[in-house]
Amino acid sequence: MGKYFIGQKASFGKTITEADLAQFAGISGDFNPIHIDSEYAKQTRFGQRIAHGMLTTSLLSGLLGMHLPGKGSVYLGQTLRFVKPVFIGDTVTAQAEVVQFDPDKGIMKLRTECLKQDGTLVLEGEATMLVPREETAR
Repeated sequence: MGKYFIGQKASFGKTITEADLAQFAGISGDFNPIHIDSEYAKQTRFGQRIAHGMLTTSLLSGLLGMHLPGKGSVYLGQTLRFVKPVFIGDTVTAQAEVVQFDPDKGIMKLRTECLKQDGTLVLEGEATMLVPREETAR
């Protein structure tokens, strides 16, 4: 039996902070007022600032790069569907489940999703990862 198997799961969670939004805006260059301007955001359908969608997505990067498949793995692709907004103070848990794995090619497909602390689905998709060979995965 190998290191990876269909149905294998992992998760990683983080509470989204004011600093996260500010830092992500600085890194990405996305200063959309929906993310950084409270007065502007109050007038939107959300009634408050929302986290950048790609900030939420970045939790998947942490999960996949560090936990499953883990260190040495490389993203080949990611589909995304944003379902609900994430607000400052929400705790978001990124989850992944192996749905397909070809050990000869080292290609893994995972169902990915992010949920808020109350179980609300905020993001879903599928990741394709290049997995390191067993020798380099140690």
